Order: sequence, then structure tokens, then C-alpha cells
Amino acid sequence: MAKMGENTKQQNHHSHNQVFDLSLGVLPDQTDSKFFDDDGRIKRTGTVWTASAHIITAVIGSGVLSLAWATAQLGWIAGPIIMFLFSLVTYYTSNLLSECYRSGDPVTGKRNYTYMDAVRSSLGGIQVKICGMLQYVNLFGVAISYAIAASISMMAIKRSNCFHASGGKNPCKISSNPYMIIFGVTEIFFSQIPDFDQIWWLSIVAAVMSFTYSTIGVGLGIVQVAENGKIMGSLTGISVGVVTPIDKIWRSFQALGDIAFAYSYSMILIEIQDTVKSPPSEYKTLKKATLISIAVTTLFYALCGCTGYAAFGDMAPGNLLTGFGFYNPYWLLDIANAAIVVHLVGAYQVYSQPLFAFVEKAACEAFPDSQFITKETKIPIPGLKQPYNLNLFRLVWRTIFVVITTVISMLLPFFNDVVGLLGALGFWPLTVYYPVEMYIVQKKIKKWSSRWVCLQILSFACLVITVAAAAGSVAGIVDDLQTYKPFQSSY
Repeated sequence: MAKMGENTKQQNHHSHNQVFDLSLGVLPDQTDSKFFDDDGRIKRTGTVWTASAHIITAVIGSGVLSLAWATAQLGWIAGPIIMFLFSLVTYYTSNLLSECYRSGDPVTGKRNYTYMDAVRSSLGGIQVKICGMLQYVNLFGVAISYAIAASISMMAIKRSNCFHASGGKNPCKISSNPYMIIFGVTEIFFSQIPDFDQIWWLSIVAAVMSFTYSTIGVGLGIVQVAENGKIMGSLTGISVGVVTPIDKIWRSFQALGDIAFAYSYSMILIEIQDTVKSPPSEYKTLKKATLISIAVTTLFYALCGCTGYAAFGDMAPGNLLTGFGFYNPYWLLDIANAAIVVHLVGAYQVYSQPLFAFVEKAACEAFPDSQFITKETKIPIPGLKQPYNLNLFRLVWRTIFVVITTVISMLLPFFNDVVGLLGALGFWPLTVYYPVEMYIVQKKIKKWSSRWVCLQILSFACLVITVAAAAGSVAGIVDDLQTYKPFQSSY
């Protein structure tokens, strides 16, 4: 692990973000700047818009659907304020992180291809191993939570149609397992796309889908408010009496975790930045992309969270479009849930690709002479200009990864608490601590200077939130486990 990224000469043989793209043939003249970037890799083509699409796909994930529930725990005052504060912190620390893409000079310094490379350049030592473990466990966890969310949305389509057909008499209990398996099989297919750079179209489709279902959620919320004739909810959130005082505290903490998860994407920010062309310098492009995408997501989050809470008050479901707050118009719910599934297929890839690249690169460095790991077989595909590069190791390892995430999602189907725990565990170290520490090193900020103190206060405040959110989520999971049977989840 410690060797990763040290041997720049070797890295130049890898195509962008990928281990074995240019096979082992003779490379073209890498000094020709028409085709290659300053690090000898094929010219990057990403723009503000593709970077924004990647970020929006990563950020507006299934997390958006639990925001009405989170707002219900916190109330009309704290809910929107906390959402806004999380967006500011994420925006600020993302900007700090984007300045660490190049070590030293932000325009000509050595590139860091992954989040771990950036930590290695700035902090080094044990920090790299801790960061790598946190980052990849988090990406793995996100993949599981997306498999759960996608199956819940597929079931919601089936249930809403069954509900409609029976006139609301049949409770329509169904098992989630077949739907998780369908999602897994789809992901095995998409996981064979070799490289982050090549999934830009999937990100754009996914971003469009996330707007579709968020808009439907907001629209249905507004219609429900009009039907109720009043705005539901209270200033302080779910009232003690509906839940016990201790439950109120745990649920408020868990809501913090849900909101943190809804904003978490910093663990793939450097990888997204590594798809962007220059000039202008990458961090300038990324700052624009971050501003666009966080402004858009915060607007959607506020709308989804607040309209859902206004429509259902204390009874806001844990997942707005599948918790059956809404029953009609059932065809519109079906469209929204289908859009969620399509979006999650793309989001799963955006989060898994950095993990794929890491394992494949490590395998390549450990066994450089293995044909199984390095050999690429070109397979012509009708209708495509370029042949597909089949690599046996990639095929086998990525398939195993998808199978493992699918099996775990069938074992742990309680979505809300898993999301809260993931948000909590990833938020402080990956979104706040490492960006702040790397920025301090990169900009040589003196210890105890006013800027250093402010950054440390920000980091400590976020640590406190993380601990509280993790505690709330663990309490929720313990609660779920009391009524749970493995592989027998039905909704």
C-alpha cells in the first residue's frame, strides 16, 4: 500500500485513473502535448459540466429521500439551518481539498491521482493507511446502501401497482431479495466499463434522473400540503409523547448523520478532479463545479426535506417516495421510483470506480508478470468504433465485489440507520479532517495563527457532530436488530 503512487514513471504507463488501459504495447511519443498531459497520460477532457454531473450524481443520491424524515426529527428551525450549515462546510472543505490535487504549485505541481495520493504527498506515514481504509470502507458501504435503496424503489413500483389494483385492501407484502439480485446483475454488467473517464455519459443520465425524482417528490409534497389545507410540522420537530425523550435525542442525532450522508462526496473529489482538462488550472474548474453542484443540491435538499415535512409533519416516512406517504397518482410514483433505480445504477459506478482502480493497480504492482492480471484481449463490439478491452482479473474481481455488496444488502436491509452510520463515519475524517490538515501543510499555515485556530475549531465542531450522529445511528441499528431475520426482509 505504501508503494502506491511513488513510482511516477510506472504510473505514466497507466491510462488516466486506470491500471491497464494502454496494454503493454509501445506507447506513442509522450512529449506530443496534443495527445498527452504534462504527466504523460492521455489528455483529460473533463469540463466544469462533466465534473458538476459527476458531483451531482454522487451527492444527490438516495440520501435526498431521507431528508423529510431528518427534518421531522429536527423541526422547522433546526432542520433547514443544519442543512444549510452542512452545505457550507462541504463547499468550503471541498475547495480546500481541490487545492491539494497538485502538490506544491497549484498549476504545475505533481498531480495526485487519488484521495490517498493527496494524503500521502501532504501528510504521509500512518495517515495514508488510515485514510485509505476509511475511504474504501466508505465507498464499499455506499455501494451496499445503494443496492438497498434501489431494491426498495423497485419494490415500491410493484407495491403501488398491487395497492392500486386491490383498491388499497391488500397490504402487498413482498420480499426485497429478488430486486436486490436484479440490481446486482445490472451492476455486474456496468462494472465492466474500465474507467471513470468513460462513465461520464452514465453520470449525466443519472444526474437527469435525480432531478426527475426530486422534482416529483417536491411536487407531490406541495399537492399534499394543498390537500391538507395547512403546513404540518412544528418548530422543534417530532414531539415528546409521540416518541420518548431519549428516543427524541437519538433520532435527532441520527438525522444529523442522514444529512451528513446526503452531502458526502469528498472521498471521490480528487478522482473527479483527475478527469478535468487544463488550462484553466484544475482547481479553478473544480471550484466552479463545486459551487454549481452544491448550490443545486442544497436547493433540492431544502425543497425535498421541507415539502416532505410540510406534507406529513411528524409522520414523514424514512424514504419519501417509497415510505407510502403518497399513494396516488400511482403512475407518477412509478416514474419517480424508476428514475431512482436508474440514478442509483449510475451512482453505484461513480462510487465503485475509485475502489476498482485502487485494487487493480495494487494487483498490477504486486504481480506485474501475471497474464491473468495484466493481459488485455481486444473484443470488437458491433456498433462501437473501438474494441472492448477484456481483462480477466477485472472481470472476476469486479463481479465478486458486486456479488458481495448484493449479499450484504440482503442481510442488512434497514436503510435509514445504515445511511446515518455511513454518513457519520465518513463525514468528519474524509470531508473535514484530511482536507483541513492537507491544506494547512500545502499552504504552510503557521501553528496557532488565527487561520490555523479557525480551521481547527471547524474540524473539532464537525468531530462532535460525527460522534453524536454515529451514536444515534448505532442506537437505531440495535433497535432494528431486535425484530430482524436475515434474508427475510419484506416491506
